Amino acid sequence: MERKQGFFSALKEEVVRGLSPARSRRGRSQSPSGSGLHRRRRGTSVGPPEMLISRSGSLRPGAETLSPLREGPDPNGSDSGETKTDGWAHWLCRAPSVSAAAGSGYSRSDLRLLLGVLGAPLAPVHVSNTDPLPHLSIKDTPIESSSAQYILQQYLAASGGQKLQNSIQNAYAMGKVTMLASDIETATKVIKNKSSSKSAESGGFVLWQMNPDMWYVELALGGSKVRAGCNGKLVWRHTPWLGAHAAKGPVRPLRRALQGLDPKTTANMFANARCTGEKKINGEDCFILKLCADPQTLKARSEGPAEIIRHVLFGYFSQRTGLLVHLEDSHLTRIQTNGSDAVYWETTINSFMDDYRPVEGIMIAHSGRSVVTLFRFGETAMSHTKTRMEEAWTIEEVAFNVPGLSVECFIPPGELRFGEACELPQENRVKNAVAAAAYRAKVVALGKAHGGSVNSVVPI
Repeated sequence: MERKQGFFSALKEEVVRGLSPARSRRGRSQSPSGSGLHRRRRGTSVGPPEMLISRSGSLRPGAETLSPLREGPDPNGSDSGETKTDGWAHWLCRAPSVSAAAGSGYSRSDLRLLLGVLGAPLAPVHVSNTDPLPHLSIKDTPIESSSAQYILQQYLAASGGQKLQNSIQNAYAMGKVTMLASDIETATKVIKNKSSSKSAESGGFVLWQMNPDMWYVELALGGSKVRAGCNGKLVWRHTPWLGAHAAKGPVRPLRRALQGLDPKTTANMFANARCTGEKKINGEDCFILKLCADPQTLKARSEGPAEIIRHVLFGYFSQRTGLLVHLEDSHLTRIQTNGSDAVYWETTINSFMDDYRPVEGIMIAHSGRSVVTLFRFGETAMSHTKTRMEEAWTIEEVAFNVPGLSVECFIPPGELRFGEACELPQENRVKNAVAAAAYRAKVVALGKAHGGSVNSVVPI
C-alpha cells in the first residue's frame, strides 16, 4: 500500500503541475505535450525512481532510471534501448496526451473513415454512473425485465461487487489499437484488402473518467488524432478535418468505456433493458440483453437532413462467468437533402471482450476486437455499398481513484463553451447562440466539402 501511494503521489504532482487532459489541450500550439516536454528534457525526474507501474496498475520495486521522453506510445510496441514493459508507465507520468504516430501511407479518406467511426463512438442513451440500479423485483414486472435485472446483479458481483464499484471516483486506462479497412462491397464487385497486415494502422489511446459523467479520450492513429470529451453537460469531439464540434442530444457515455473498462456504467446502461434469449458466443452460452434508444433521444440527436431512425444495443453476458463478452450496437440514419432521394446509412459495431483480469479488485477486459460494417443504400436498387472495418485493442495500464484529477481536466474547447451559456447574462446568451449557429453552419459546410460521409455515418 505504501508503494501504491508513492506512485499516486508522484502522479498527483504531475497533474497539479498541469499535465492533465485539459492542460495538454491548451498547450498544443507549442508541442503535443506542452511545456512539460522541455521541462523534462532538462533532466527533471518524475517521482521516486524506485516506484514504477507496470501493467494494469500493478506496482513493482526497482532502481531503474526513467526512459527518454516519448511524445506518445510506440506504435510498434518496442524501442531500442528501452524496456517494453515500462514504456507506458513512463509515458503516463510524463505526457498523458496521446500524440499521433507517423502514418504508413494509408489513404486520407480511409483514415478519416476509421477515426470517424471507431475513434470515439457514443452509447445510445444517457445514463449516469451515480444512479443506483433498479431494485430487483419480480412482482408486477415483466419476466424479460426482471431477468435482465437479475443478470445485471450477477454481472456486478462478478465484476468486483457493487460496494467496490461505488467507491471508485475516477479512473484512467491506456492501450494500443490496430485498425484496418478490410474490404468494400458494391452492387457489382467486392474489393478486398489483400495485404491486411501491411496496411493496418497502429496507434494508442488514453481514457480518463471521473464522477459524475465526465470523461476524456485521445486516440492517435496514422499521423492523425481524434479527441473527445464530456464535462457532464456537453459532449464534444475534435477531428483534424472538422475541428471541434458538439454532439447533439443528451450527454452519453463513451462506447469504449463499455468494452470491459467500466462495469458500473455498463450495468447502468442496461438497467432498462430486456432479456431476449440466449446465444452461444465463441462457444460460450450467453444471456442477451437488448436496449433501444427512446424516440425522444433519437429526435434530439437528429439534426438538419440527418435523422436517426433507430439505435439498438445488445449485450451478451456469459452464463459461466457473468461477465460481458460481446457488445453489439446498430444504428440507422436517414439523410435526405432538398430535391434528392433519401440515403440510408446502417452502422453495426460488434465488439468481443477477452482476457478479463482483476485490477484493484475490478474485473477489466485487457484485450478485444471490433468488427464494423457500414451499409449505405436507398438511392437506387443497385447503388448500395458495404464497407467493413476491424479494430483490435489491448489494455496496457489501468488505475482507479487517481489523486489530483479534477473537473478542470474535462473542460471543453473554448469555441464550444457557448453550450454552457445558461448561467450567463441575457445579452451574452444571445451572442453565444449566434456563435453556436454560425459554428454549426461551418461544420456542415466543411462536412460537405469533405464528402460528408464520415459525420453522416456517425452523428455523435
